[in-house]
Amino acid sequence: MLTKVQLARFLEELRKLWPVARGSLCEVAKPCVRPGCAACARGDKHPSFIFSYRKDGKQRCLYVPRELVPELRRALDGGRWLESRMTEIGEALVFEHRQRRDAKPRQIRRRKPKT
Repeated sequence: MLTKVQLARFLEELRKLWPVARGSLCEVAKPCVRPGCAACARGDKHPSFIFSYRKDGKQRCLYVPRELVPELRRALDGGRWLESRMTEIGEALVFEHRQRRDAKPRQIRRRKPKT
């Protein structure tokens, strides 16, 4: 279990990293929608970014404006930190439980005779 000091430290770290996100960011090349685009006519495509995530068990994707990319990258880094920290906390809970359990004197249970 987290102590008050550990919890305060965790919340302070989380506050610094906020906002956090879960998913991935990919750069893709796509043709544009402008008729007569010289780059698309040559077969070149335009770079764009896609945010991929899961919602209700389904894979979803959203277009990400170029100016939002740095902020979303920081949010994804923060989300990976948070997931890692949550795993560490879960592991610590299990280990603490085992230590408390093993520290207790064991009682031998005797079966009741069948009648």
